[in-house]
Amino acid sequence: MTEKEKMLCGELYDTRDLELRHLSSSTKDLMRVYNSLPAENMDLRNQIIRLMFGSCGENVRVNQPIWVDYGCNISLGANSLINMNCTLLDTGRITIGKNSLLGPDVKIYTAVHPLTTEERFSTDESGHPAVRTKTDPVTIGNNVWVGGGTIILPGVIIGDNAVIGAGSVVTKPIPSNAVACGNPCKVKKILDKSGK
Repeated sequence: MTEKEKMLCGELYDTRDLELRHLSSSTKDLMRVYNSLPAENMDLRNQIIRLMFGSCGENVRVNQPIWVDYGCNISLGANSLINMNCTLLDTGRITIGKNSLLGPDVKIYTAVHPLTTEERFSTDESGHPAVRTKTDPVTIGNNVWVGGGTIILPGVIIGDNAVIGAGSVVTKPIPSNAVACGNPCKVKKILDKSGK
């Protein structure tokens, strides 16, 4: 199994792997170009975001700047918006459903490290220290609104039609139709079909 396969399966993997470093470096080059484009050049922005992300639906908007690890592990649904200065650390898969909105400065993390120092660091066959990492994917459903400054931790699933208040730290799954906020993020109410 390659280090990339281990990474995507949630197993411990070597972040120094040459294939992973090449993939990350190529994406960082695309990201730098994307972030420097004139805002009104939507055609070129759309072309580059489709090269950078694993999949993109129609009519998406990703405001500049955007920060990603690999890009190819991000799936963005149709009619969705990622506002400026969002960070999507996609060592694991990040799935964002259709008609979903990420406010500015939203951070989505998928990397997980062991808690103890002994487990977190290891030594490779050459005697070089290595950080032990694994991943846990994040899934955001359809029609979700994530308020600005929110942090979403590894393994979180946010259900369809949920609203996450600005500045929240989402550590656990949030059910569909929930309004949730806080640190840690907690459900405050469940919306009915009328949105009340």
